[in-house]
Amino acid sequence: MNLPGTFDHDAWRTVAATGVGYGLLLLAMTVVLFVLPYLVVSSFA
Repeated sequence: MNLPGTFDHDAWRTVAATGVGYGLLLLAMTVVLFVLPYLVVSSFA
């Protein structure tokens, strides 16, 4: 991975990895807390 200029520092990779990690966690929590209950309740209706 060859990022140009000042974005070629390890700290920027850490920021990007942290953002991706939090995004995946938020997506997983949204699915578990909202999508799965919706599917369960709608299957009984």
